[in-house]
Amino acid sequence: MAVLLQQLINGLSLGSVYALMAVGYSLVYSIMNFSNFAHGGVIMIGAYIGYFVMTLLGMPFWMAFIVCGIGTGLLAVLLERLVYRPLRNRSAPFLYFIISAMGASIFFENFVIATIGPTFRTYPRIFESGSFQIGSLFIGRIDILMIIVAAVGLLILTLIIEKSKVGLGIRASSYNIKAATLMGVNVNMVVFTVFLLGGILAGYAGMLFGMKYTVYPQIGAITTKSFIAAVFGGLGSLPGAIVGSILLGLLETMTSAYLSSNYRDLIAFVVLITVLVLRPRGLMGKIAEDKA
Repeated sequence: MAVLLQQLINGLSLGSVYALMAVGYSLVYSIMNFSNFAHGGVIMIGAYIGYFVMTLLGMPFWMAFIVCGIGTGLLAVLLERLVYRPLRNRSAPFLYFIISAMGASIFFENFVIATIGPTFRTYPRIFESGSFQIGSLFIGRIDILMIIVAAVGLLILTLIIEKSKVGLGIRASSYNIKAATLMGVNVNMVVFTVFLLGGILAGYAGMLFGMKYTVYPQIGAITTKSFIAAVFGGLGSLPGAIVGSILLGLLETMTSAYLSSNYRDLIAFVVLITVLVLRPRGLMGKIAEDKA
C-alpha cells in the first residue's frame, strides 16, 4: 500500500508538469489546427533562463520564476510573429506550419549547443531538505512544488479562458476561426494570447523539470510525452490535456514501479498508438465535424 501511495504522488507530480506542457499544444491546436513542435524549444529555453538568473544573477527562486515566465512568454510570441504569422497571412497549408515548427525547434537546440554548450547543469538547491517523511512515505519538496505550481497555473488559465473577454474570443475561434473573424473577434490578438499563455506555462514546466533533474539542450524532448498526453486527452481540449497528462504520469510511474523502468517510454507510445487507432479524437476531444 505504501508503494502504491508513493507512486501515486510521483505520478501526480510528473503528470502536473506534463499538463503545463500539454496545454500549450492544445491551445495552439484549438486555434490554428496544427501541433506546435517548437514548444519543446521554448521549454528548454525556460529551463536555461531559470538556471542562469539563479546562478549568475543570484536571484531568489520566486523572482527567477517570474523572469522565466516572462522570458518564455515573449519568446513564444516572437516565434509566432516571425515564423507562423507570415504563413497565416499567406494562408499556407498546415504542413508548412509543422515543418516550420520542427525547424524552429532544431534551431533552438543547436543555438544553445553552439552558444552555451552541451554541458549538463544542475540547479542550486532551494530547499534545505529534499523531502519530508509521512509514515513510510517520502514526499519530495520539489514534487509538492510541481503540483502546486501546476494547479495554480492551470486554474488561472482556466479562469482566463472561461471568464474573460479574450477567453471568449479563444473559445469562439477554437470552434470556427472564420466565423469568429466575421463576428468581430480580433484573431491576431487571440493567437497572441494563446502563444503568450502557452509560452509562460512552458517556461514554468521547463524550470520545474530542470530543478527536479538537470538542464541540457535536449531537455525539450520531454515534450514528446506531453504531446502524447495531449493526444490521449484530446488535442484542442484543455480539460483533455490536463486529464491525459495526469493519467500518463500515473501510468508511467506505475509501470516503472511494478514492471520495469525500461518499459516506461514504451508504454507511453503504446498509449499513443492505441488512442490513434481506437479513438483518434482522444478522451475529451471533438471530432473534426464538430469544429466546422
